[in-house]
Amino acid sequence: MPFPDWLPVIVVAAMPISELRGAIPVAILHGFDPLTAYMLAVIGNLIPVVPLLLWLEPVSNYLRRYKNWDRFFNWLFTRTRSRHSEYFEKYGAIALSLFVAIPLPVTGAWTGCAAAFVFGIKFSHALPAIFFGVLIAGVIVTLTTLGILVF
Repeated sequence: MPFPDWLPVIVVAAMPISELRGAIPVAILHGFDPLTAYMLAVIGNLIPVVPLLLWLEPVSNYLRRYKNWDRFFNWLFTRTRSRHSEYFEKYGAIALSLFVAIPLPVTGAWTGCAAAFVFGIKFSHALPAIFFGVLIAGVIVTLTTLGILVF
């Protein structure tokens, strides 16, 4: 039985490197209409969000029992908080939405989940913030892919 033609779009969107930025252009290039490409990419990009928000802290706590992982997480948290804490402390979930919404390398749903964890944004605030950020990023990527938005 062959794979459904929409499955690769969802898989590409769910991956941490490509996310929406890769899935929407691929979908449109393979003949999907822009609205379908957008919807599939948003669905795919949101699939890992709930597990990431729920499991980042327990996995981090488990790994911190080991010296090298503890050093890594200390470095990561210190670096991230020193570069972005003022922005996230001042704007919280809104900053998280904007961070996810800007479709640049190292921004997106995966990194947004990590930022929510590092800055202690509650699940109930992080989930809708990331959701809205993904919706906005999807619009930006779709319009850019269609040549309507040019940067």
